[in-house]
This record gives sequence, structure tokens and C-alpha cells, in this order.
Amino acid sequence: MRKSLVYFIVASFFTLSLSTFVGCREDKSAKEKVEEGIEEVGDGIEEGAEEIGDEIDDSTDDN
Repeated sequence: MRKSLVYFIVASFFTLSLSTFVGCREDKSAKEKVEEGIEEVGDGIEEGAEEIGDEIDDSTDDN
């Protein structure tokens, strides 16, 4: 009896944990998805520009 109660509690906890992680997703609108994509592209461009600037600095320092 005690073993089955422990199994039930563990199974319940697992089920609640799983449903919490799966159920908490937000549905984003198309506008939010586009804005997020634009921000990611902008961040990528900034990182690329910084890397290029660093490479230019490194190459001018060597000469």
C-alpha cells in the first residue's frame, strides 16, 4: 500500500511538472514574431560590425 502511494505521488509530480513546462508557452502574434526577428537580425549586424572593427584594429596594430 505504501509503495503504491509513493508511486502515485511521484507520477503525479512528474505529470504536473511536465504539464507546467509544456503549458506555459505563450502564443505570439505575427507582429511579435516579426519584431523579434528584426531584433535578432539587428543584434547579428551589430556583432558582425564589432568583429570587423576588432579585426581592423588588430591588423592596423600589427603594422
